[in-house]
Amino acid sequence: MFDGVLAPQHLILVLIIALVVFGPKRLPEIGRGLGKGIREFKGSMNEAISGVADEAKENKTEAKNETKAP
Repeated sequence: MFDGVLAPQHLILVLIIALVVFGPKRLPEIGRGLGKGIREFKGSMNEAISGVADEAKENKTEAKNETKAP
């Protein structure tokens, strides 16, 4: 059903519609804002993943130390 959703023809059509709706002056602004938002989202995701990984490592170390203690 969704085969070829991101075909080049579809992307060109979306770009033309965006150009008509927003105009040539606002399109670069929108692109920059979208790029900035994506970068911030990726950064937040990476921070969250590294935080979870650090916490898991800490819990593993604590569990290891508890099993060694008499």
